[in-house]
Parts: sequence; C-alpha cells; structure tokens
Amino acid sequence: MAALQMNISCLIFLQVLLFLLSLFALTDAQGLKVGFYDNTCRKAERIVKKSVLDAVKKDSTIGAPLLRMFFHDCFVRGCEGSVLLELKNKKDEKNAAPNLSLRGFEIIDSVKAALEKECPGVVSCSDVLALVARDAVVALSGPYWGVETGRRDGRVTNINEARANLPSPFDNITSLISQFRSKGLDKKDLVVLSGSGHTVGNGHCPLITNRLYNFTGKGDSDPNLDTEYAANLRRRCKPTDTTTALEMDPGSFKTFDKSYFKLVSQRRGFFQSDAALLDNQETKSYVFEQTKSYGSTFFKDFGVSMVKMGRIGVLTGRAGEVRKKCRMVN
Repeated sequence: MAALQMNISCLIFLQVLLFLLSLFALTDAQGLKVGFYDNTCRKAERIVKKSVLDAVKKDSTIGAPLLRMFFHDCFVRGCEGSVLLELKNKKDEKNAAPNLSLRGFEIIDSVKAALEKECPGVVSCSDVLALVARDAVVALSGPYWGVETGRRDGRVTNINEARANLPSPFDNITSLISQFRSKGLDKKDLVVLSGSGHTVGNGHCPLITNRLYNFTGKGDSDPNLDTEYAANLRRRCKPTDTTTALEMDPGSFKTFDKSYFKLVSQRRGFFQSDAALLDNQETKSYVFEQTKSYGSTFFKDFGVSMVKMGRIGVLTGRAGEVRKKCRMVN
C-alpha cells in the first residue's frame, strides 16, 4: 500500500513538473528577453545608446526616421531586419514606395560596426533596429522601456511584400484596424503607434495634396480636415509640389510628446489615417483621453505597444542568422 501511494505521489509530482515546464515553454516561446546580451556582449546597449545620442546631437531630425525604420521592418516579414537588406536588382524593401523616405541607414551601419568590433557575430541587425528605436525616442524626450532582444536576422527582402503590408497614410479606419489585427495588434496599439509615429518628424506634400485640392473629385478638400488648417497647408503645398516637407506635429515635431492627440481631436491630423482615428469609438475615446491636462497614459502605453510590435514574426534560436553587415546576408 505504501509503495502504491509513493508511486501515485511520484506520478502527481511528474505531472505537476511537466505542467510547469509547459508553462515555461509557452512564456519563453519566442526566445526574447530584456538583457539577452548581458552575458555575451555586456556593452551592447551602451554602444547603441551612445551612437544614437551622438547622431541626434548632430542632426535633430534623424530621431523620427530611426523610429519609423523599426515600424517599417516589423510590418513586413516581422522584426527580422529585412528592411535593411539591399539587392542588386533593387527589388528590395528599401526601394518600395513607402520606404523611399526612410533615412538613417548609415547610422545603423555605424552602430553595427561598433558592435562587431566589441562582440563579433553576436548582436543581430534586427535587435539593433529595436534598440536604436528606443534610444531615438529617449533622445527626443520620450519614454524609456525595456527592449526585449534575442532576435535573429532574416535572409529575404521583397519589394512587393513592403507594398502589400505597410499601412498607408490614405487608409480608412476599417483598413487600419484590419492591418494591425493581422499583426497581432489591437485598436489601442493602432492609435498609440500612430501617435508615436506622427508626433515627431515630417510628412511630404504628395501624401496630402488629395486632402487639400481634389478629395472627392470635385476640386474640394477633405471635410474632416479643419478649414483653417487646410488653408495653411494649401499655402505651403501646391498641387504639383513633390518635395516640400512639413511638420506633422507643428511646434513640437522634434519632441516626442502627446500633442499629436490634441491635433487629431481638433481635426488637424496631417494624414487621412490620422483623421480616421476619430471614426471608431474606441480609438476616438483614446485620442480624447490623452488630450486631458493630467493623467495621460500615452508614454506607458507606448512602451507596451512597442514591446508587442517587437515580437511580430521574430526569428530566434537557430532560425535565420546574425548578419555581419546589415545590408547583406552572410
């Protein structure tokens, strides 16, 4: 009898142990964690931070493109560095229309070179993008968050995938919600990441001329655009202007803050996709919540959404590779 009880106890113990191990496997399934390089390249995050701060000191407008680069990488094939790859035939993601305005690739190269000198073959280009995005936000007076690392780099880049997967500034709310949902992101992530992407940096005239001059084909402007703001934009963007850059968040386009939400609430969002946030009750509610003079949760929410986005389609373990140079596969 005693032997039987002992066997039952052992069986129960094994079942509990297997259950706990299964939970651990689920929580660690992606292989990402904060401080992934603590033992293999202790200075990694310090090297990235110094490089980004130096770059932003030299060019205060470079922070926004560095943040956008991470968004554009994650939405195509996942966060695996494919936006950095170059092909001789130019059929890479870099040459897709939505990515032509990206810049700062030389900064990624510089960071990677410094990391290779310190710890050869250890830190992936996809992790460089994630860390650079965080440090660029901090350099623009934005929040700090713990960046999960441990990604490995993909070997494929395709211009058509970028065209198909990147959200457009012309998208309506239904399309935006659908695109974000396909990446595992919800409505809150949509409005938070829209706010973070458009509170800093510039937009270009070709992306808004339809809102200003011929929105419905009758020579009119977008009725969802504040008339005074529209008139101001028309003075600066003529119908044939293809080069002029305008502040998406006038007055604080070099500072990561919550003023974007006030602009959207006043129908002064730069893009159609900004105005679209008022067409869904959940996203609209979040916009107006962040316009209050106290109790804003935007900075905290942004860190959470960035971590979620940073998990999209990651390669870990033995998948992919750690590129020696970010513009080409090994």
